[in-house]
Amino acid sequence: MDAKRRDFLKIAGLSALAGLTAPSAMHLLVQGPVVANASSTPAHGEAAAGGHEEAPATGVRMGMVIDVKKFGENKELAQQCVAACHSTHNVPDYGNAKDEIKWIWTEDFTHAFTDQSHYKRNTALHELPIMTLCNHCDNPPCVRACPTQATFKDKKTGAVLMDFHRCIGCRFCMAACPYGARSFNWRDPRGKDANGQPFIKNLNPEFPTRTRGVVEKCNFCAERLAVGKQPACVEACGDTGAMVFGDLNDPSSAISKVLAENFTIQRSAALGTKPSLFYII
Repeated sequence: MDAKRRDFLKIAGLSALAGLTAPSAMHLLVQGPVVANASSTPAHGEAAAGGHEEAPATGVRMGMVIDVKKFGENKELAQQCVAACHSTHNVPDYGNAKDEIKWIWTEDFTHAFTDQSHYKRNTALHELPIMTLCNHCDNPPCVRACPTQATFKDKKTGAVLMDFHRCIGCRFCMAACPYGARSFNWRDPRGKDANGQPFIKNLNPEFPTRTRGVVEKCNFCAERLAVGKQPACVEACGDTGAMVFGDLNDPSSAISKVLAENFTIQRSAALGTKPSLFYII
């Protein structure tokens, strides 16, 4: 790390201590009113509090619907999605949980939906794998937290993307993300383990590798969307319908039709981040 980068981090750290020590720091990052009771948050398709509907959406906003039960019916499907994503994007495997880099992974219901009641929980539901990835929020606190604009919102798709070259490793975005969807490279992704095996087992030359000290996360397969392809995880699901991807602002899109016909929930929707991921439970 050079002197300029160290100086920047010192200044940024002092600023963070001075301005973000209050308990409401997260609320400052998530603009707009925060609902105190998660149960009062309107379900998908309902009017907002006070009976007023949100303003009509404009532009393209890509999103995803995940059918949790379909992953329960096909026990191998979740791992197929993880493998497709991580191999496509050169996600390193450091061989331990402490250094793990995750773009897409599975959680149990309790950890994925912390704002939902787990009293008298349905046993079968809590045993299902919940596919978890960046929520690509419409109101992303990580974008506001990033001091270098390494994290930004793509105007063409609405996805939250990263410029790895701009990332200085301050990890402010990780602190701001309420979903734990970002990973930090404590080690060199391009390196090898003690046995001489590379951390990236099958290098994909069409996607850039990262360096030590850089944060990374799911990018909604922006590079695939640019050439008319579906995200790798969606493609890995085939015709199972376990994942549906498309433009949330297009009422005629497949994802809009699925949302209109099914009850869905989102992760910590009461925070006001407006996630682009919806779950059919």
